[in-house]
Amino acid sequence: MRFASLGSGSRGNGMLVEVGATTVLVDCGFSAIQAAKRMARLGKRPEDLDAIVVTHEHADHIGGVSVLARRHKLPVYLTPGTARHPKMAELSELSLFNCHEPFAIGDIAVQPYPVPHDAFEPCQFVFGDGALRLGLLTDVGCWTPHIEAQLSGCDALMLESNHDAVMLAQGSYPPSLKRRVAGEQGHLSNAQSARLLSRLDCSKLQHIVAAHLSEQNNTAELAQEALSHSLNCETAWVAVADQNQGLDWREIV
Repeated sequence: MRFASLGSGSRGNGMLVEVGATTVLVDCGFSAIQAAKRMARLGKRPEDLDAIVVTHEHADHIGGVSVLARRHKLPVYLTPGTARHPKMAELSELSLFNCHEPFAIGDIAVQPYPVPHDAFEPCQFVFGDGALRLGLLTDVGCWTPHIEAQLSGCDALMLESNHDAVMLAQGSYPPSLKRRVAGEQGHLSNAQSARLLSRLDCSKLQHIVAAHLSEQNNTAELAQEALSHSLNCETAWVAVADQNQGLDWREIV
């Protein structure tokens, strides 16, 4: 089982998950052309995909989904709420799922779970192969006991570390946007992500990746410092999914 990031941040998101003969793309906030270029860096082509799985309908997560899906005849998995978005109405092959019910795409076991975010019906995922588990949590303003339960005991985590609270407060965003980002349906700060991490069972953790970092209100170093302090590990052990370079393949064994 392995995973990689095409890029992570407010200018576009995409994540590859591969188990056995199955490869899925989680979100595509890039144009179809840009997504193909980013996949090529990871040794993959859109033709290699079996499906696209969508977390929610914000542009940095679905910007390229409809074109990529139509061009390569890919099924798109999403919640009924996310399917309400006009861009999703363009697609003929939609597979709707319930946030509380697991399903499978080929060799990949998918456990969706609902999250607090300002979207129609947002969710995040835990992916598995029957033995190993990869947890994904971004675009969430706070966490719930259900989120803790889903992410505890994962073998790898991609965890939002969106902003440094001081940088956000002192930054150039208008007050309304600052309130949205820091609100309970916005994005997790470094400190919030670290607190969440400290509440999880991390005894099996092989990989921790800080994701969806704000380019204006955070730095990779601050995110790594916060998460490594929570895990009591070296800062270099905390990987970062970069907006431009993404993250190379990480194997879960």
